[in-house]
Amino acid sequence: MSGFFNRASVVALALVAGCLPGPVAVAAGPLRVGEAILEPVDLATLPGFPGPDPVASLDAFRRTCAAPPVEIASTVAGSAEDLAAACSRAASVEPQEAGAFFTRNFDAYRIVRPGEVGGPPRRTGFLTGYFEPELTGALVAGPGFTTPALARPDDLVSLAPGETKPGLDPALRAARATGTGFEPYPDRASIEAGGIGERARPLLYLRDPVDLFVLQVQGSGRVRLPDGRAVRVLYDGRNGRPYTSVAKLIVQAGHLPLEGLTLARWTGWLRAHPALAKPLMQANASYIFFRLAEVEDAGLGPPGAAGVPLTPGRSLAVDSTLWRYGTPFWLEGRIAGEDAPGRLVVAADTGSAIVGPARGDLYLGTGEAAGIAAGNLRDAVGFVVLLPKPRMAPVP
Repeated sequence: MSGFFNRASVVALALVAGCLPGPVAVAAGPLRVGEAILEPVDLATLPGFPGPDPVASLDAFRRTCAAPPVEIASTVAGSAEDLAAACSRAASVEPQEAGAFFTRNFDAYRIVRPGEVGGPPRRTGFLTGYFEPELTGALVAGPGFTTPALARPDDLVSLAPGETKPGLDPALRAARATGTGFEPYPDRASIEAGGIGERARPLLYLRDPVDLFVLQVQGSGRVRLPDGRAVRVLYDGRNGRPYTSVAKLIVQAGHLPLEGLTLARWTGWLRAHPALAKPLMQANASYIFFRLAEVEDAGLGPPGAAGVPLTPGRSLAVDSTLWRYGTPFWLEGRIAGEDAPGRLVVAADTGSAIVGPARGDLYLGTGEAAGIAAGNLRDAVGFVVLLPKPRMAPVP
């Protein structure tokens, strides 16, 4: 255990005690976030750091810095004040100094989790990819466009991180407001059966239930209308029910093998077997509601949970109960078979399936090619978190 803290010093202890609230703890030992130990590491020893294009990482960091405040869990690691100070310094950094900015302003910690009983600690986590699907649809129902994407109902109450309501299961992340209090919001099967009545207001119509399901799994998308215009369909809340992976259910039922399972393959199977597809999709009780927006910058993605447009290849979805938006991470490993030994990314989003200190979902862009890349990204990589140096610490 002591080997995880081979750089312990008075400065490091001060950093923990004063700047890492929530799940980070120091009890005469190493830094911790949740189940993980944070092992100090010198950025200069990380192969490839800060990557071949640190300017893109700096741009993503600045973009997240500019986000309006969003409600976050009290358990997140890192000091908001120290991160804000790093954001201020980032504003004046010249492109050629992008890599040096991260080295000068952040301390790095490898995220190390306990191993199996009697086994070595785990120094890798799990990285997947997600994307913005590009679908076809129409603003009114008609031949070929029959599946509605629904607007947020007016009786849906989203719960803030850590918030609960009397009489509700604490695991639920939303509720239905009634005349006498709150109750669980209907699940997917109930909503699709008309369980929210006239509150089910269509924003637009997609080709089929599988397109809607893909849109809900990814959380947002672009929809091409019959007149050629494109609109963004953005996340605007969910029913708070737990998420279940339908791809995993398809494999467990023996319909498709796990090896070689891609988004295109399992969604193709759903379309080819509609009678089997409906109950499988409804086994995922989670249901997403949307709002419409213009496509302002075709090169950027939709806004993530941090409130700013996602940067392809640089924006990372993390467990928002553990990590603060704007926190940089160095992903150790050859991601999706690329030659670079790592990538510098920034926490800017979250997802119901992204749980734990060494779990991430990398945003990869819009459209079919991004979808293929996202479907293929299932890599064991090392996670190194970059926490801002305390404001009182001198920056070289």
